[in-house]
Amino acid sequence: MQLIACPTCHAQYDVGLVILDRFDCRCGTSLANEPPKPADAEIHRCGSCGAQVAAEAPTCEYCGSAIVRDPGALSLICPECYSRNADAARFCASCGVAFRPEPIPAEGHEWPCPDCGALMPPTQVAGVALNECRSCRGLWVPGDHFDRLVTRAADLRASGDPAAPAPRVSGANPSRQRVRYRKCPECEAFMHRRNYRKSSGVIVDECREHGTWLDADELEQIAGFILGGGETSPTFTIEERRCAEATAAAAVARARVTREMGPGGFASSHSSGLDLAEGLVGVLSKIFS
Repeated sequence: MQLIACPTCHAQYDVGLVILDRFDCRCGTSLANEPPKPADAEIHRCGSCGAQVAAEAPTCEYCGSAIVRDPGALSLICPECYSRNADAARFCASCGVAFRPEPIPAEGHEWPCPDCGALMPPTQVAGVALNECRSCRGLWVPGDHFDRLVTRAADLRASGDPAAPAPRVSGANPSRQRVRYRKCPECEAFMHRRNYRKSSGVIVDECREHGTWLDADELEQIAGFILGGGETSPTFTIEERRCAEATAAAAVARARVTREMGPGGFASSHSSGLDLAEGLVGVLSKIFS
């Protein structure tokens, strides 16, 4: 995490994935996206429970947690006193303030979660407006923001930024996952299930009109797939696609004429040719979708 605190209401925000230069706090104060410069300070409290600890104590007498003193493991900066803390600390080891970052306020609608039904407030991740479910941790990415969000997450991980989402898998087997169709939170129509880049094994739910749904950790899994060298499975080129669509359209036209006029120029009631051609169009639509 990279925390900053509002000087007015002391609300904390994690700006590790935020690319905005400034944003407004919940109290209305405009905050600059500038993480504080770290300062070395004496350890007075346990980073796990916040209890006071004796000087040089190896563990907390209250909760038994180890007291982290290795400078290499102290990368979390307290937003109040700026002292260095362990990455997983819940309390500042110097001043004792609790680390409780809140979602950055954002404009937008509050939608029901496609997975658990809880209301998802609008927020921002990597400067991209979206909705996050605080219950199941899924993300609703509206409109065409999905590619921008994925690119930002992968770029942060490639740059070695510790605030980037850590890649957890390099692929998976979609056939081993339970198939579940979810409804778009905006139009309530069932969404399409799509294997990201056709070979990642990360199945995302997509409404072509309104946005994309990501289950918890799927953004990290996609970033891991990209950085692991994952490529899109071979598919038709643009020219091949156009040629196939033209062939299918011509087949439909010929079949329709055959059905209406018959082989001898008379009306015919047989429609098998048309059905076959329209079936071909349907198959092509699924391939190219």
